[in-house]
Amino acid sequence: MKIAVIGGTGLIGSQVVRELRAAGHEAVPHAKSTGVDVLGGQGLDEALAGADVVVNLTNSPTFDDASPAFFQTSMDNLVAAAERAGVGHFVVLSIVGVDQVPELDYYRAKTLQEHILANGPVPWSIVRATQFMEFVDGIMSWTSDADTVRLPATPIQPIAAADVASAVAEVAAGAPLNGVRDIAGPDVFPLDELGRLTLSRKGDHRTVVTDPTAGMFALVKGDVLTDPNARLAPTRYTDWLA
Repeated sequence: MKIAVIGGTGLIGSQVVRELRAAGHEAVPHAKSTGVDVLGGQGLDEALAGADVVVNLTNSPTFDDASPAFFQTSMDNLVAAAERAGVGHFVVLSIVGVDQVPELDYYRAKTLQEHILANGPVPWSIVRATQFMEFVDGIMSWTSDADTVRLPATPIQPIAAADVASAVAEVAAGAPLNGVRDIAGPDVFPLDELGRLTLSRKGDHRTVVTDPTAGMFALVKGDVLTDPNARLAPTRYTDWLA
């Protein structure tokens, strides 16, 4: 199949393209750097011409209250272009528990993205993933100083980006789900314990302080960012760290 991967040069997109090509598909990466602008609409018709499938891996440049406008405009443009091109399958990557955290602007924005896709004219699939292992350092940096890292005990089920890419590629190459597939890492950690494990393995001597008010994940209630019924990826966080 010919598969247009929008956002195909990023962390996940580049690996999705690689996986699809290895499976024999014609996977074509598209991004701003290749002349495709999902907000202005430039290059979309050319990018989707002849495509059987479109995978949208673009992301808002911010996590704040500007993010809903990004997903509204980009999805409106992409869905319209996909319909014009006769695309038979539209795939989006989202987040496990995304519709359970309305307190977070970015999660509301991703829920909006899902809604636009599910209510559009193109057969669709949503892959919801738990938090990426690659983002743990970034999460810690939000609430850290020279001596301490403050983190809530929010349950997290980290998944490797490579495993996410494999799951997205598998869904893209299959029939539309017209539904959601949840994927997750094999282990659940309280975020503060995940921070301690990470610092210890890296020889970082800062102290992790459990703070239920620290950072974005402080707003998450319960274990909604984990899913015991998700398809579990093979990579364990301790092996990934090593």
